Amino acid sequence: MSIIVNAIKIIFLLGVLVLIHESGHFFIAKLCKVRVNEFAIGFGPTIWKKQGKVTKYALRLIPLGGFVSMEGEDEKSTKEGSFSEASIIKRIAIVAAGGLVNIIFAIIVFWCLSASFVGIRNAFYNLGIFIKTMFEGIAQIFTGNVTINQMTGPVGISNIVSKTSGIADFIYILSVISLSLGVTNLLPFPPLDGGKIVLLIIEGIRKKPFNQKFEMALQSAGFFILITLSIFVAYNDILRL
Repeated sequence: MSIIVNAIKIIFLLGVLVLIHESGHFFIAKLCKVRVNEFAIGFGPTIWKKQGKVTKYALRLIPLGGFVSMEGEDEKSTKEGSFSEASIIKRIAIVAAGGLVNIIFAIIVFWCLSASFVGIRNAFYNLGIFIKTMFEGIAQIFTGNVTINQMTGPVGISNIVSKTSGIADFIYILSVISLSLGVTNLLPFPPLDGGKIVLLIIEGIRKKPFNQKFEMALQSAGFFILITLSIFVAYNDILRL
């Protein structure tokens, strides 16, 4: 029974964070009048779908991520509402929205949780510590003070979530992981959203888009590095368990 409960906790946490993240991309894309062809939570086979007026909404079998598929995102399109035809500012806003929403969500959840225990003044103090810790963590990544062996991946996160006891403990971990997801996603490394933002900024400075083959090769190289890193981190997580 405990295995089932832990599995539900992990799936629920991942589902909520992915939904928040992808919703950020989705709503800003809609605001910028960019056509969203599909909004999906999860990967793999589709277990539920509904076709809206413009967008297909889908729930997929493997709850380890999600995506917002926009017209003209992967390859140039001149159709109305194409991502590739939107201004640089709009494209940066759409790409950045996912990570920023995760960070904002984490801050709000942490403040509400803190306020319910220590009151509206001490909660702000705790929130300040929370945000300060976030920036210190970012600084440590860029200064090399955080090694690969100290990183935690999905296996380690699942173990932490499974050990939570009580709603308050679970909500606290939810906020911490949401913050971590948002910050990590905005790091300037392809194929993360932060890497895409850097490419968009350079495109704006150059006043012309990158060669599509070059951009795809860069994204593929970054993806390979991330997968390799993820496997190594997962291996370390298993050893720690």
